[in-house]
Amino acid sequence: MILTYYRNFVARLFVKRNEGVEGLLHAALGIAGEAGEIVDAVKKHWVYGKALDRENLIEEIGDLLFYTQALARLVDVDIDGAIAANVAKLNKRYPAGYTDAAAIARADKAP
Repeated sequence: MILTYYRNFVARLFVKRNEGVEGLLHAALGIAGEAGEIVDAVKKHWVYGKALDRENLIEEIGDLLFYTQALARLVDVDIDGAIAANVAKLNKRYPAGYTDAAAIARADKAP
């Protein structure tokens, strides 16, 4: 239910440069920008020893999800389906849980 609400919410707000290649670029660059802001928050914590700004991190994760949902809509991908596909892929790759060996072997990519 929350994902359906969010899909409609993002569609209502993602209105500028929201179609075709311009829409794809808008969403993809938004994802890259928000990912950069997340990295910067973690860098400040790691490099400078600052307290992790959880409030800012939550905000940036939300912004990242916004642009991800916008991109998904533009390419007609349902986030629920993308999550289900990701779970299936990772279950195949790591049937007994994460191991470095399984990460290298990538069983989900085997013919």
